[in-house]
Amino acid sequence: MKSETLLAVLISTLCCGTAASAAQVTFASWGGAWQDAQETTAAKPFAAQSGVQVKTDTYNGGIAQLRSQVQTNNVTWDVVDMQLADAIRACDEGLLEKVNPTMLAPAKDGTPAKSDYVAGGLSDCLAGSIAWSTLITYNKDKFKGREPSKISDFFDLKNFPGKRGLRKSPEGALEWALLADGVAPADVYKTLETPAGLNRAFKKLDTIKSSIVWWETGAQPAQLLADGEVTMSSAYNGRIYSAMITDKKPFGFIWDGQVKNIEGYAIVKGSKNVKAAQDFVRYATQPDVLAKLAPLTAYGPARKSSISLVDAKVAPYLPTAPANQKGALDVDTAFWADHSDDLNQKFAVWLGQK
Repeated sequence: MKSETLLAVLISTLCCGTAASAAQVTFASWGGAWQDAQETTAAKPFAAQSGVQVKTDTYNGGIAQLRSQVQTNNVTWDVVDMQLADAIRACDEGLLEKVNPTMLAPAKDGTPAKSDYVAGGLSDCLAGSIAWSTLITYNKDKFKGREPSKISDFFDLKNFPGKRGLRKSPEGALEWALLADGVAPADVYKTLETPAGLNRAFKKLDTIKSSIVWWETGAQPAQLLADGEVTMSSAYNGRIYSAMITDKKPFGFIWDGQVKNIEGYAIVKGSKNVKAAQDFVRYATQPDVLAKLAPLTAYGPARKSSISLVDAKVAPYLPTAPANQKGALDVDTAFWADHSDDLNQKFAVWLGQK
């Protein structure tokens, strides 16, 4: 009898221990204000509602750490915040669980999640959360008479004089050059794939090359604009939003030609907490939860129904707001995966030419 009782206690203890260990999720993201916003709007409320403990970790992007965990069968992350390009690569390598759209919450009106996402917001292994953009911004104090409003204005030094800030990379610069030269957004990447199209892009960049101030970190554009070193600059929309709202800088956005990137949640292959991870992703991608991220970050919700839930004062600053979509360009991750090395080399050669 004693042995039977002891066995029952041991089984009970093991079961409870297994349940306790399963009721947790480790979420890896980029740290800083972005991860703070994710914790405030998703991680902590989910933990309080579900009883699942959410632990956090940080990383610097890419898939090297993820690959190492999966290949060594030492998976310590369950959910990872990833950019679409990285998620596609990781998915192709078998490093992520597939995302079944039916596991995601529908919109408030019952629209299935699959039909509620913006273009590219949902892929095989990624449930999108936000879209952020690289776009052209300007100092309003430098254009009192007429403010720039189109991507072509960035290349118009006569009517909109001043130095231009650009990230020291072909990504964005080549797309904008073609858009400013009259190529339709739908044709940009097809044009860039041809030698003639690439030459056309560099020739357009030549028209402002002597006026370009190159930047390499996300904090630089706001500082360049504030110091008067440039009158316009490419920039990450969230950085400029923060400068406008928090620091009251007189900056404006040119949404025409914005280059949009998708970011979202992925579940690591080999996670020991797949069910809890799925529950977390479902919670974090609900339209109302994504809407709460917007005023904290100025990143656009990846779900269409979220936009109407965002404060009307914030909506004009979001990449996915309907009014900001005209002339927008979605980053073609497959194009850059195929051509990145070659174009980086050609861009370096172009930079060195007088």
